Amino acid sequence: MAFTPKTPYLTTDGIIEVHEGDTLKGIVLIERKNEPKGLALPGGFVDVGERVEDALVREMKEETGLNVTISRLLGIYSDPARDPRFHTASVVYVARAEGIPKGGDDAKEAKLYALDTIPFDKLVFDHARIIRDYLSCREV
Repeated sequence: MAFTPKTPYLTTDGIIEVHEGDTLKGIVLIERKNEPKGLALPGGFVDVGERVEDALVREMKEETGLNVTISRLLGIYSDPARDPRFHTASVVYVARAEGIPKGGDDAKEAKLYALDTIPFDKLVFDHARIIRDYLSCREV
């Protein structure tokens, strides 16, 4: 009999920095179609046989319509309470894109937010913490 370990679900989330030339216009947040409803970073589950980086690029395209280039790893978020549905561990990247985001797949809407207009009180999961970590890293 094969051993099947019980482990957290592996996910990936992206902070998409949208640039116009060298100017940062803001980051993309999506409004979720599914529970838990609210605003979130775009992201999703890593498929079996898929590299996490490839899952990020795929999920960003599916949910925002944007082609992204990964800039750097922000961190790994694995608090068992980060997702109310089940235990997930998310690998979070900062990525760069140009263009106008458009919601698709699990995203009802995708919208650009200037860094000083992020509605932290409307974010689901642990995405407020992730964005605060991102903003702290930008100030260093």
